[in-house]
Amino acid sequence: MTIYRSHQGPVYRFALRMSGSAAAAEDVTQEVFMALIGGRDGYDERRGALRSYLYGVARHQLLKRLERPRELPPVQDGVPAAGEDVAAVREAVQALPVPFREVVVLCELEGLSYEEAAEVCGVPVGTIRSRLHRARAQLADSLGGGTEAPAPERRP
Repeated sequence: MTIYRSHQGPVYRFALRMSGSAAAAEDVTQEVFMALIGGRDGYDERRGALRSYLYGVARHQLLKRLERPRELPPVQDGVPAAGEDVAAVREAVQALPVPFREVVVLCELEGLSYEEAAEVCGVPVGTIRSRLHRARAQLADSLGGGTEAPAPERRP
């Protein structure tokens, strides 16, 4: 139960930010913890951190769902936007191609390190950095901030 309490919120937020749907996020979160409980092809601490495993399962479930985009409603998370800027950023993130969206959500919104995001996505750290750079540029462009997004403080 402690694992669920510690990780349910971040897994749900990741799924919500990736899918734009509270219902899909709830389903994915449930599937993640059912996979953890199921044990078959489950978590093995020798292969990496539990957090990375949980995000990886959520990512896999989300990618399956995102292949069927009509199943997902437009961005609605049940929380009213604090202003038009928040809504515009949310829409811009949702409009990113999935590989770019997932690195923005994992690194910028969920606070994973580049190494953790690379483990979740199954790609080298350099790919995470490249995708994040390109995602920031696309976000800056779509939000009217030019072609270059300021790089935040670099994480190890």
